[in-house]
Amino acid sequence: MKQYVIVGGSKGIGAAITKSLANEGHRILVISRTVGEIGGLVGVDHIPADVTSIDFNKLSLPVSIDGLAYCPGSINLKPFHRFKQVDFDHDWQINVQSAVKCIQACLPGLKESKGCVVLFSTVAAQTGMPFHSSIAMAKGAIEGLTRSLAAEYAPTLRFNCIAPSLTNTQLASRLLSSPEKEEASAKRHPLQSVGQPEDIAAMAKFLLSDSSKWITGQVIGIDGGMGSLKTI
Repeated sequence: MKQYVIVGGSKGIGAAITKSLANEGHRILVISRTVGEIGGLVGVDHIPADVTSIDFNKLSLPVSIDGLAYCPGSINLKPFHRFKQVDFDHDWQINVQSAVKCIQACLPGLKESKGCVVLFSTVAAQTGMPFHSSIAMAKGAIEGLTRSLAAEYAPTLRFNCIAPSLTNTQLASRLLSSPEKEEASAKRHPLQSVGQPEDIAAMAKFLLSDSSKWITGQVIGIDGGMGSLKTI
């Protein structure tokens, strides 16, 4: 049995990770605003908190942390000229600044267990897409952070990053709000489908496990082929 911390682990991809780890008998501390989809799960403790305002250093974090996944994110898409400073600030805070604060607070526990960290980017960070300037900028920073920390803390700690494409979660509900929108989104992917939370959670669980003990500093695309293939 291992001890994990899943930030944003009560909905969407985070909840899928939490459920998968709980089903294997691990202990999980979830930090998120609401209990969401994880109420009643055995071995799961929940701390209600907004990552943009909480002081992670004041939380009762585990003494030993085998793995940390930071899952909060944002989907703020519009033409560049319509973005205001508050938009860029919000995307930067939730995706980058809060992730940094979380990792720093968890470092003692991660070092205690020689643990690992999984962060999240987006396919749009490496594949230029219109209307994605704010989120691509923030997630590009996360990819750089992943590689920098992987180098700095090797061989004691491992850091990896997952870069999904559009996934069928509440966060993406506005983009998938009708059968027509979902079909159009699916057709943009070589595999002709939209991702499911479990698709991303499977890779996260692998990267949090000992099965990936020789993998660090990687940004791995789970994106239906969008980031690397052109089929039309």
